[in-house]
Parts: sequence; structure tokens; C-alpha cells
Amino acid sequence: MARTNKVLIALTSHDKLGDTGEETGYYVPEAAHPWQVFRQAGYEVDYVSVQGGNPPESGYDAEDEVQRLFLESERARLAVTPKAAEVNAADYDAIFYAGGHGTMWDFPGDEDLAALGRDIYENGGVVAAVCHGPAALVPLTLSDGTPLVAGKDITGFTNSEEEAAGATEIVPFLLQTTLEGLGARYHVAPDFAENVVRDGRLVTGQNPASATGTAQGVLAALKD
Repeated sequence: MARTNKVLIALTSHDKLGDTGEETGYYVPEAAHPWQVFRQAGYEVDYVSVQGGNPPESGYDAEDEVQRLFLESERARLAVTPKAAEVNAADYDAIFYAGGHGTMWDFPGDEDLAALGRDIYENGGVVAAVCHGPAALVPLTLSDGTPLVAGKDITGFTNSEEEAAGATEIVPFLLQTTLEGLGARYHVAPDFAENVVRDGRLVTGQNPASATGTAQGVLAALKD
């Protein structure tokens, strides 16, 4: 495929952590650190969200200079994100599904977001996801109906990490169990340790510690 030198970061629009009364959203460092990796490599970064507009944030650390720079630089653009149906897959070399617990509620039901990932992948681009971002891979099927993850080596937030986070009974499904049920070979590292798995043009990271490495994996896949 002809490269566009553009990467799309996908963000959740869901802001409620089940029935707990707590708020959630996309996990800021899982967008900010990949943004920095892509930007430093000369890529232009755009955004898409499930509902469009300004996606809810979680996990912001004001002491992290990268996160501060990300929000200061991108705030205006983040406020007006398009929906997936408004985005042209041919414009992007890769899509990066950022995590945050909110993704577990709205990524799996967004057919347009899944179709966007399919089209980028089938155009020869890269599909990447980190932490809970692989929730977007649950509905992502190729044109022949095969789940993208079937027979692929991947990772994502683990059942053990969900238990450690006290969210096993809160999330609508367990990510590891569901993706394994679709035929994925799920690679599990110790809780919250960095773990990035690349299978060709599919790159996944287990948790927040894996965000930078997952973005670096995207760059490596784009060079192949």
C-alpha cells in the first residue's frame, strides 16, 4: 500500500464504570505515549471516537510531561473527534485502539469502528491495541467473516489483572476469555508488567506499561 504517514488513535466515548458510580473513559497515558512515539517518528496523528465529539478521560497524571504535552497540544482536536463512519480508512497507515475501561462497553458494539480496522488491515495497514483497547478486536472480522484474532498471537488486559483491579464483576465481559474464545493465542505476562506481542500487522500490548512498546511495534510493522 502507498503510505500516508498518518496514524489514527481510536478512543472510547463511554464514561461510566458499570453501576459503581465511578467515572471512566479512555486512559490518557495510553493515547499520550503512543502519540509521542508516532509524532517523533514523523507521523501525523488523528483521532476517532465512538460517539464523536469530546471523549471522556481517565488516568491523567499531571506529573507526566508527555501526558501534559499531549493534552495541551491536542485538546482542541480531541474536542471534535469524528465518528468512525466519518473517517476514510484509506487515509491511514495504522489504527491504534487506546485502552481505558470505557472501551469494554462501547468498542465491541461499534460496527463502524470494527469496519474501519478491517479496511485499514486489508489495505495493508497495521491494527494495534493496548490494555482494554483490544475490546475493539472482538467484533473485528475480515471480509471473509474470519475474526482478525483467530489463530493470531495477541495480548491485552488479562483476567488476572482485571481481578487485581477489582473489576472482574464490573466489566461486561472478560477480555482475555472472550478473545481466546475467538481463537486468539493470548500471551500473558505477570500483572502490570510490560508485554507487547506482534503477529505480522497486528500489534497488541497487555497493559498501560505496554503503551509505548505497542506504538513502537506499529512503527516496526510499518517498516516491513
